[in-house]
Amino acid sequence: MLIAGFGALPAPGGVRFRVWAPAVSSLSVILHDGPAKGRYLLGMDAEGVYDRTVDGAAAGDRYSYSMDERAPRPDPASRCQPDDVHGPSQIVDPAIFRWTDARWRGRAARDLVIYELHVGTFSPAGTFAGAAECLHHLRDLGVTAIELMPVAASAGDRNWGYDGVCLYAPARAYGTPDDLRALVDRAHHFGLSVVLDVVYNHLGPEGAYLPEFNPQHLTDRHATPWGQAINLDAGGSAMVRRFIVDNARHWVREYHVDGLRLDATHALADDTPRHIVCELADAVREAAGRPILVHAEDHRNFAAMIEDAAEGGWGLDGVWADDFHHAMRRLLAGDSRGYYADYEGTAGELARIVRDGWLYSGQHSPHFNAPRGTDPSRLPMRRFVVCLQNHDQVGNRALGDRLHHAIAPEAWRAASTVLAMVPMTPLLFMGQEWAASSPFLYFTDLDSPLGAKVTEGRRREFADSPEFSSPDGREAIPDPQARSTFEASRLRWNERERPPHDAVRRLTTALLALRLAHAALGASDERRGEAHAPDDDTLVMRRGGEEVFWIVAKLRGRGAIDLSEVGPAIAEPAGSADWEVVLTTEDPLFAPDAAPVQVDRQAGGPTVRFARPGAAILKER
Repeated sequence: MLIAGFGALPAPGGVRFRVWAPAVSSLSVILHDGPAKGRYLLGMDAEGVYDRTVDGAAAGDRYSYSMDERAPRPDPASRCQPDDVHGPSQIVDPAIFRWTDARWRGRAARDLVIYELHVGTFSPAGTFAGAAECLHHLRDLGVTAIELMPVAASAGDRNWGYDGVCLYAPARAYGTPDDLRALVDRAHHFGLSVVLDVVYNHLGPEGAYLPEFNPQHLTDRHATPWGQAINLDAGGSAMVRRFIVDNARHWVREYHVDGLRLDATHALADDTPRHIVCELADAVREAAGRPILVHAEDHRNFAAMIEDAAEGGWGLDGVWADDFHHAMRRLLAGDSRGYYADYEGTAGELARIVRDGWLYSGQHSPHFNAPRGTDPSRLPMRRFVVCLQNHDQVGNRALGDRLHHAIAPEAWRAASTVLAMVPMTPLLFMGQEWAASSPFLYFTDLDSPLGAKVTEGRRREFADSPEFSSPDGREAIPDPQARSTFEASRLRWNERERPPHDAVRRLTTALLALRLAHAALGASDERRGEAHAPDDDTLVMRRGGEEVFWIVAKLRGRGAIDLSEVGPAIAEPAGSADWEVVLTTEDPLFAPDAAPVQVDRQAGGPTVRFARPGAAILKER
């Protein structure tokens, strides 16, 4: 049975208004303009859903709801908030937009290379339309999917997106709903899938009127970092779950997105027999009638999430696997505080991660002071999404500094090569393709005094760090509420064609072109990767099928790696004296101050010599 959704739904001759407000005695919709301007009382059904079709109402009309004759409130399922999250909602007819992507089916999982971006800081305009104008760069770069940080409306004009309160309405600072549709349509034209980050584990701190309509939306049954939990398993949770699932369906149906990234699923507390994540994944795939990606952000290393449903798993297509990032950052930059204490910072850890998908599969975690992770051995490697940077790993640092800001250019080139060649699904964060000079800082635009509390809380968060323990040190942390913090986070597009950024961009483009051109280098369906660390500083990977590639990465220091000795720990090299050197990170095109990598061809396999950190990609012939 098709269940009607929520919100202002265009209907023949008018608009149907549906809102769940079970604790309210009466509810009216107020149309503020248009031919049907006026106040209309809605009737309530047995489930507490108020419902009425108003003849003459149309797209573009503004409206609000009044509960028990109280002050007007925006629609909890508003498709557009043209002024702000506190003002009237606007009726939107998604059928008006003319799509051109009827033949689009999405990119194959093997080809996925994801590019995470924040709409407000990605392009010079900071809008959906501005992002659309930059898509040709991403196509030429070689990524195959863009992942938009959350776009649901939140208070103010500047936000990461994780403070959303109008979950159906694209943020007005980025443009109109049709501007978002146009971005998706243009992405499909360029062969790019679109994944949308969605947040269902909490509501933002300002403008969250949804609990006024339904106090049962939140529960004290579980605790979260944001306070009360979203009610997924207590009294009244059935309709809360329906609201969330309907929201997920709406992004797929009304905006043609190709996938969803579910934020912090470890904070979706749900003790029902069928977790909300499973219900949501099935619903969006059914709604789309085409392949839809569902990825989760989850720090638990919980294998069941990405096991097939037929095998008793949750059936998700991927999970952010942070062990890769954490081990790499510990190795390259030496970070040891917080969760980095769980890692030794060796190439051996990276080799295990490339073989298995993650490092922690049940061992004790010093950071969590508990066992962490489950056995990943039954999982296809492509279901692990790995990165060197993402919005969290950059933006949650006090100064928003990126990994390439902390290490030498040659080490960044080596790490970038590893990321591009892993059997998992690689994710890039906007700007890393040219080693952007701009940071990515934490920013908000909340009303006072809430904004002042956010500023103070941000600075207090780093009080245990030696460099920020003094009052002067804390003052050096950019104010999240200051517009300058947002402006500093914008990408500087004019630098990507200038040294030294142009050489980094050329390397990224060459690596991704190589990955896409050879099936052996794509995301793998195999249950295990092939990798070995001959020492603490060197990672060797083998990617093979009909073609066989060897990736040798010296992540620290200098030295020689003899594949005739190292190779058998992975698989016996072909032994041919006719090996092809496909690429090295010290090629002059990528390293203006090149210290050439030497490859000595010999029986049993070549020896690769590095004068400094770097990487080489070799092909057996």
